[in-house]
Amino acid sequence: MVGPGVYERITARRAELNELEEQRAKQLSEVRAERDELAVAVRVWQRMIEQLADERATAGSPVVQVAGRAVRLVPDRASGVAESALPADYQRILAAVRQAGGLVATWAVGEALGSGQPGCGASWSR
Repeated sequence: MVGPGVYERITARRAELNELEEQRAKQLSEVRAERDELAVAVRVWQRMIEQLADERATAGSPVVQVAGRAVRLVPDRASGVAESALPADYQRILAAVRQAGGLVATWAVGEALGSGQPGCGASWSR
């Protein structure tokens, strides 16, 4: 025959396990909900990255008016694109830098281009 306190201990332990099971079930539900939210966040993030890449691919750099001409602030350039694809002014700048054979001050590039405008003192290098 089983002692009188054994039944009470078994019943108490079962109650503890039932409570622990409820806590774990709640935790599991919360973990699954957070995991699902993160999956949605990743999908949204991927869509945003794709949209930004599409916008950048189609937008190019801003175009402004300079001396009555439309000029890109930063000419579009990709690897494998020939230098001849650059606007003439940029080709002249590259030629002046190349002719200098090394570092060249911006004022020297300006002189080589015949602009007569002093530069800011920064250096250019190919």
